[in-house]
Amino acid sequence: MAADPPDPERWADLNARVASAAVIVAVGSAAVVAGGIWFQMLAVFVSAVMIWELWSMIEPKGHTRGMLLAALVASVLSGMAMTGPGWEFAMFLAAPVIGAAVAPRERMIFFLYALAIQIAGWGLVHFRIDFGFVWILWMILVVVVTDIAGYFAGRIIGGPKFWPRMSPKKTWSGTVAGWLAAVIVGLVFDLLFVRIGPEIVPLSVMVSMAGQMGDIAESAVKRRMGVKDASALIPGHGGFWDRFDALLGASLFMILMADVFGLRGIHP
Repeated sequence: MAADPPDPERWADLNARVASAAVIVAVGSAAVVAGGIWFQMLAVFVSAVMIWELWSMIEPKGHTRGMLLAALVASVLSGMAMTGPGWEFAMFLAAPVIGAAVAPRERMIFFLYALAIQIAGWGLVHFRIDFGFVWILWMILVVVVTDIAGYFAGRIIGGPKFWPRMSPKKTWSGTVAGWLAAVIVGLVFDLLFVRIGPEIVPLSVMVSMAGQMGDIAESAVKRRMGVKDASALIPGHGGFWDRFDALLGASLFMILMADVFGLRGIHP
């Protein structure tokens, strides 16, 4: 039986994805290495843009309200990023509550996702401060290699869909490839840093899974809203939320693991 002819559409977005990814990696790497105010500003900016994208999907013609909500989120995150979770943590409810009150539809979706985006952005800033460069590098690398392995395995191997109702493009082959790539990252960090124990390997897989759930959660919102991408701000990737959805999932997971289960002992 003759093999199926190659599908040029399968790789149609590869060049744009690579070019955009190179810029994202350069800017992101510089901010991660610099830490401090530079990483904080990047996290605040990206979080605010994702709030605007979320609002724009719900209310495509309400750009002014979306920008005002994004500005509110940036203000709250800027004030909260350098503090611990106290009573001020309630400030994270400001934008979700206001947005849900004025949204013409999908009020609960806006509330939940806007709150999650802010907490994840705050978590990233504090992980960089509390755990240091190596730790945040590990988490970002797990998310990145999971995405890369999933992208190529899904297109080369294909096969059954992982969760077609929520994310029609994600395959089991790409999902498992992402887990295997995360294992490799965990093994490398276990070998390079003696103060990190072997538990970093299964933890890497769990972070990979959390990132994939973040991706699927965003895909579910896009399907509900009837849009292909969160926005068109990043060529080949869609919007900021399309690019950083997995990192949000990983950040939320690690907030749970660090604060509830006390995993600060893995800090190198």
